[in-house]
Amino acid sequence: MPEAPENQSTSPASRRRRVLGATALVASTTLLGGAFGPRLFAGPDATSPVIKEYSDILSTARAWYADDLPADKLVYSSIQGMLATLDPHTAFLEPEEYGAMQEKQRGSFYGLGIIISKRNGKITVITPVEGSPAYRLGIRAGDIIDKVEGQSIDDLAVDAVVKKLKGPKGTKVNITIVRPGLDEPLQMTVTRAAIPTNSISYAFMLDDGTGYIRLKDFTHTSGSELNEAWSRLEKQGMKKLVFDLRGNPGGLLDQSIAVSDFFLQKGMKVVSTRGRTSGSEQSFSAPGKGTRAAIPVVVLVNKGSASASEIVSGALQDHDRAIIVGQTSWGKGLVQSVYTLTDNAGLALTSAKYYTPAGRCIQRDYHDVLEYLTPEEEEGIAGADAAVANEKKEVFKTDTGRTVYGGGGITPDVFVKGETLSRFAATLYARGTFFEFAVQYRSKHPDVPKDFRANDLVREEFFKFVDSRPIPFDTKAREAYAKEKDPGFIDRAIAEEVLNAAHGRDAGYRVSLEGDTQLQKAMSLFPEAEKLAQAYAARAGEQTAQKGPSLPKLVGGKD
Repeated sequence: MPEAPENQSTSPASRRRRVLGATALVASTTLLGGAFGPRLFAGPDATSPVIKEYSDILSTARAWYADDLPADKLVYSSIQGMLATLDPHTAFLEPEEYGAMQEKQRGSFYGLGIIISKRNGKITVITPVEGSPAYRLGIRAGDIIDKVEGQSIDDLAVDAVVKKLKGPKGTKVNITIVRPGLDEPLQMTVTRAAIPTNSISYAFMLDDGTGYIRLKDFTHTSGSELNEAWSRLEKQGMKKLVFDLRGNPGGLLDQSIAVSDFFLQKGMKVVSTRGRTSGSEQSFSAPGKGTRAAIPVVVLVNKGSASASEIVSGALQDHDRAIIVGQTSWGKGLVQSVYTLTDNAGLALTSAKYYTPAGRCIQRDYHDVLEYLTPEEEEGIAGADAAVANEKKEVFKTDTGRTVYGGGGITPDVFVKGETLSRFAATLYARGTFFEFAVQYRSKHPDVPKDFRANDLVREEFFKFVDSRPIPFDTKAREAYAKEKDPGFIDRAIAEEVLNAAHGRDAGYRVSLEGDTQLQKAMSLFPEAEKLAQAYAARAGEQTAQKGPSLPKLVGGKD
């Protein structure tokens, strides 16, 4: 289901929601944006007078404060305060957070294989993971998990339920399922197994020759997943590719190199890092292990694309390897080295900045933290207006001499603003109405065809369902639908969720792409992408002839 953006209100409540959402992205890029460093131990500063003074304050507070204070709460709070004076991405990770980050980057965990959320106070299955224990037992979207090991979980947060469901491989967990349409609960015993946390969420053919791959983050398995997806789509006839990095918050540096390697020739610079000390610059190039034929490529980015996403899209843009479409990316170019602390907590410490092959610094200015967390909505500009706006930016050149601009983030070659939902549609999403309708619809119509779409009969059923909800709209659903600028969006959202429930998220996602304006624009740009690919292949061939098959360095300066 696509995210429902906030209404473009400037109220304090709306601004707070924007800050919270952006803060979550910053946290995500911090957690996923670093390279693991060594275990961190106390250094020579541990005996300094300042550290002794801190220890004295901690001891005094513990001994004399009016309430009992856990030492770890005081210490963790003081660490957070200290790191907040540095930058938005340096972060202290408490043991639980650090463990979750390591688990995510490993690419798998042991559990049931379900995506859950809290809907109307109940833990609800959004979808089972295909091939997982839950999938094999027939658990499906809309099922309510009522009890775990005979105990009610209504009062537990989603994270607490997830902890109960996870466990060592091969162990069993007993759950009670309440399913719409059934009078009696279902008792199930599920054997935990390895559940992959795939970084490629979708990979399929859009038409006879166009492949589509969506990479949602960069984990240890991203390179191998891309290899499998690319090979599979090639066998299905892929001759060109839409590579979707929208909403991808980043991840492991080595995987951004591995992913870039599929598009670039061996030896081409992907990214460099520069710290504050002289001689600290490091340069990373494509190793040439996964390089594929130079098919036309269009890359989709938006303001949710950050860190490793920007490394990949920046490298492909600077080397004139792909056309970048969408909105300017987030601008997260601070490198975190992640250290393990003595109590299994972690420290993600900013140690350098990322630079594209052309020398652009990816990091956006963060001195105004509020503006950094909640940047103004970007508008597409062209012609004279674009020239005026770009005068303030630092100019860089791609391999073929095209002009690109610095200042943070990756500016797309073709700007396409994302869809803005109406208040009616956004509220339907926020209340989970499409999902709840889909669950009810499937219980009444078990044989949903794979080509299901919303017709007059389906709409009528949907309108009645919306009007019957506990919190009614000011106007009837049919009237609100008639006033929609694009009522087809509501139809697609209905079909998406019904197909999700009946045939899995892949089927529903394909429907959502039918109204995706950024994707539609990307599809129209393949003639230009073809020219870019041909020119790139010609340059690579010339360099290969001059320097041999290994092609150690095409461009990029110091390596």
